[in-house]
This record gives sequence, structure tokens and C-alpha cells, in this order.
Amino acid sequence: MKKKQIISLVVVAAILGALVYLQFRSWQTFDWAKFRHYTTGIGLWHIGAAVALIYLSYVLRAVRWAIFLEPTKRTTTLRLLPSQFIGFAALGLFGRAGEFVRPYLIARKEELPLESQLAVWTVERAFDLGAVLVIMFCFLVLMGGRISHILMQSMKSGLAGIAAKAQHNALLAVLGLLALGAVVMLVRHSSGKLASSFGHRIDAFKKGFRTIRNARAFVLVALISLVTWYAIAAAYLQVLHAYRPTEYTVTLPNGDSQQLTAHADRMKMEDVLLLMGGSMFGSVVQLPGGVGGSQLAVISVLSSNVFSVEPYNITRELAVSCGIMLWLVTFMSVIPAGVLLARFEKLSFLRLSEESSQEEEEIEAEATPLAGSAAADTIGSSTIKR
Repeated sequence: MKKKQIISLVVVAAILGALVYLQFRSWQTFDWAKFRHYTTGIGLWHIGAAVALIYLSYVLRAVRWAIFLEPTKRTTTLRLLPSQFIGFAALGLFGRAGEFVRPYLIARKEELPLESQLAVWTVERAFDLGAVLVIMFCFLVLMGGRISHILMQSMKSGLAGIAAKAQHNALLAVLGLLALGAVVMLVRHSSGKLASSFGHRIDAFKKGFRTIRNARAFVLVALISLVTWYAIAAAYLQVLHAYRPTEYTVTLPNGDSQQLTAHADRMKMEDVLLLMGGSMFGSVVQLPGGVGGSQLAVISVLSSNVFSVEPYNITRELAVSCGIMLWLVTFMSVIPAGVLLARFEKLSFLRLSEESSQEEEEIEAEATPLAGSAAADTIGSSTIKR
């Protein structure tokens, strides 16, 4: 493992350790017996259905990748399928260090340049993001519902608060705009590694987008992306519905007791999409094995006032159990299949991770001087024009 990767892991581990400490310090009354009761009472049929839906998403990804490759090389979904499972297993085992295994494996198997498959991978992520946003828009905006109402009320309250404070902070707002302008000017005139890397990503996206040969292919890829992420959302829903209704007692401020029932089994697709959004946001801070921010974000959302009241009454113990189970299904369930396929193809996960990361860095390093030269030419030409 390289020095910068070790430093990155140490920093992320420190951040997550602090978050976990603060989380559980505020939960001094956490009931481990109740947690075990929730976890041992789950419906295995729902969990099996969730894993099947996650596996279906990998099959759909192989179909989509085959469409991306059509302009350059004809291949089949069956040939690309092992790379999907092995690649996501590497991502689950090594975190960010394993995310380039999929394009690396496909490039090697199909005898294509790695750069071309990194371009496909970049466009794939763009379609993934677009699919998630479309599904969220349909369920949270067009269909309305409880979560949509809560989000709209929160947005209105937030905007009203910002407007009220802005009247007393006009000078601060002006200084903020000036600072933002200074940052933009610095970035515009810089040709450092960050700017070059960003330019390389944009160039990869352009190259990847050229793999879509016509409107039919575009529509097909978009539809597959929507079905893929709907299947993932359905897997989330199956995990939540695996928890049976459980009664518990709470003590009210006046000293009286009240009987409530936790109903994760009543959650709807709009609730799941809010959890998925939190998981995706939290995944920015992750350790190998997919452990970290994603689980903390899901647990925090489930423990919030959105779900801890009627009609769901989610307890902290149930939130933790759901967060762990969602991690096992969405991140870790692919590992057994990935390991079996890797053994069948005589591949080493550690070697794949190191080789794919090294080749990706070499491609970026080759692109950096070109990007720097282009930036210098742009600045030079703009200076001449002035």
C-alpha cells in the first residue's frame, strides 16, 4: 500500500472513529438486548429477495457495459458478468483502492486500452447519478407524500431563516462573494495537478460519451440505468420490510408510559430514497469494506425525527440494526460470488487492486503534462489578447 493511501486511511479512520464515539456517547441508554431482538427476528425471505435484486443490478450493469462497447468491440453480457462481480467484490474489500478493478478487468479480457474503459466507467457513473436523480424526482416531487411534504417544509423554513439573517449580514455576504471570486480567479489561472486531474476526468467523460453510437443506444442505456437503481431501491425496501413490528415502551416527560410499535415494515419507496441519498452522501468517507460514513448516515437518518415518530416509530437500536443489514446486503453480499469467480479465473484481488490503481495513475500522469501545456497556452493566448 502506498504512503498516500496509508495517510488517507488513517485520516478517514480518525474521522469515523470520532463520529462513532460522538454517536454512541449520545446513546448512553442504548439497549443491546433490544438490538439483538430486532436483528434475530428478521425475515430471511426478504433478505434473500434483497440479495437477488442486488445481484440483478450487476447483471444489468454487464448488459449496459456491453452496449457501451458496441461501437468498438462486439461482446456478450456473459463475458462481462464475472468482471462486474469481481470488481464490486474488490470495491467491497478494498474501498476506493478497488474501484478501478472493473474497467481494468474488462480492458484486459476484451484486449482494449484501459483508458477507453475508464472513459466508459466515467460515463457509467454519470448515468447512475442521473438515474438516481430521476427516480428521486418522480417519487419525492411528482408523487408527493409524507417525505416530500417534510422536505418542502424544511426547505421553506431554511430559506426563510437565510432571508431573515441576510438582512443583518449584508457586509458578510459581500465579503463572501469577493472571497468566492478570488478563489475562482485562482483556480482559473492555476495549472496544478488538481486542475489537470479534473481536466482529465472531463476528457474521459467526453471519450466515454462517444461510445453511445445513436439515440436508440442512449435511450436503452438510460432505461437500463433506471431499472438498475430501481432494483437497488427495491433491495433497500426488502431489507426494511424484513423487520417485523415490535412493541416497546417509552416514558413521557410527565412520567407516564406509552406503548409504541416500531414499523420498519411499513416504509415506502420515498422513505427508501431518502435513506439512499444519505448513504450516497456518507459514502464519501469510507474505509475498506464499505465501512464508515454510509452506515453512519443511514443510521442517523433512520434515528432522526423523520422516522422516530408515527407512523414508523423507529428506535435507535432498530436504526443501527437496519444500517448494518443494509451494509451487508448492498456492499458485502457480492463478495462470496466475486471470490468464487476470481478463484475460477485464477485472479488475485490484492494484485488486481494494485495493478488497476497503478495503471490509472500512469494514465493520469501522462495526461497531466498535456493538460498543463494546454493551460499554459490558454493563459498565454489570453495575455496576448489583453
